[in-house]
Amino acid sequence: MTIHLSKPKYWQQITRPLLATSLLVALWGCDSSNQGAQNAPPPTVTVVEAKLADVRPTTGFTGRVEAIDSVELRARVEGYLSARLVNEGSDVQVGDLLFTIEKEHYQADVDKAKGAIKKLEGAKSLSIIERDRRAKLVKTKAIAQEQLDVAIANVTEADGDLLSQQAELVRAELNLSYTDVSSPISGRIGLSPFSVGDFVGPSSGSLATVVSQDPMYVKFPISQRQLLAVQKSKNNGDNADVNVKLQLADKSFYDLSGTIDFVDVEADPSTDTIIVRAKFANPDGILVHHQLVNVVIEDANPEQHIVIPQAAMQFDQVGKYVLLVDDTNKVVIQRIETGPTVNGNLVINQGLKEGDKVITLGVQKVRPGIEVNATITTPEGS
Repeated sequence: MTIHLSKPKYWQQITRPLLATSLLVALWGCDSSNQGAQNAPPPTVTVVEAKLADVRPTTGFTGRVEAIDSVELRARVEGYLSARLVNEGSDVQVGDLLFTIEKEHYQADVDKAKGAIKKLEGAKSLSIIERDRRAKLVKTKAIAQEQLDVAIANVTEADGDLLSQQAELVRAELNLSYTDVSSPISGRIGLSPFSVGDFVGPSSGSLATVVSQDPMYVKFPISQRQLLAVQKSKNNGDNADVNVKLQLADKSFYDLSGTIDFVDVEADPSTDTIIVRAKFANPDGILVHHQLVNVVIEDANPEQHIVIPQAAMQFDQVGKYVLLVDDTNKVVIQRIETGPTVNGNLVINQGLKEGDKVITLGVQKVRPGIEVNATITTPEGS
């Protein structure tokens, strides 16, 4: 006998107990989750109290270091380089002998000029004797006046020849002196493209460059907005209103502050800026000729502002804001208006007051309105 089962009834008998069991499990799970969420501790965040601090407004510029003195050493006479008497990169003093060019040819010119002078001095002496002799003969009417006139002219001509040859001697001695190339300034000597035995001359280019080291100039363009303060500082002579600092390539600040000593007499019409020059002591040779630096002009008179760590600031489509922890340990969003960043701290122009607890760590774990466990920390440098 064949028995036929009704499929709907069969599946209903199987699935109803399963559905009931699943529903109970789901309800139990939801209840457990809600209970766990209610029992979870508040998230922990790190906060920093907004504080009042002395802030010196700063303005940055791009500047370039320039040596006070920079001299290209060039050969003034032609010849083979016979000696290099200084190591590249070493310090030199005024008058130090750096290069020599072969001297023999120029010494010979000096000796030749001296010999010619001796010869002309003899000719002049002879012409003077002849003039004096003829002067006596004219008095006795032994010779005509014309012969005396010729003798007098011969003395004058001898004087001229002697002076001309003495000038040649001066020229020859100058050329001989030019075979010694000395430093006209104190400083540091750079690379030289020439070796001993190279032929050099006035058209050969620079033998080397000597650059003064201490102090150094830094030139930078400054806006009209800063000009009055700079001029006042220059007139006072002691940087009374501004401090001039340098930031180097590694973002560190140069140890010594500078003094503004020159403001240009005209503005650049294309940028409406004026070139300002500051002088910096450079005892350790850290500043290098033509080095690029950041110039920071800092107001010498501090102002009180609310500051917070720069990392605390957040952004959204509306603008800048921070998350605060209020007196009930709830998270509050606060819109802010900011000023410059000074030493890693952000100046707050509007939106915060001293003592506000600003979240710096754990921002991603919270949202406005929830309760948190806040740990207060003190930023470095406070």
